[in-house]
Amino acid sequence: MELTINHQIRFFDPTLTSLEGLLLLELSGKTQGVAVAINNKVIPKKDWTTTRLKPYDQIILITASQGG
Repeated sequence: MELTINHQIRFFDPTLTSLEGLLLLELSGKTQGVAVAINNKVIPKKDWTTTRLKPYDQIILITASQGG
């Protein structure tokens, strides 16, 4: 399945259908301080387990970092 993550086209196994599954792959399960938007719509963390991905979705992953 083709997805665009942070403006980069990526290809995944078509069996990957959930946002939660994608985050496990991309972030190794480290989701603290992460925000997600799909097709310009922010997805609340409580909905990550039930959000389904579709081919060609545009996904933005933002991770908080410390610094100054």
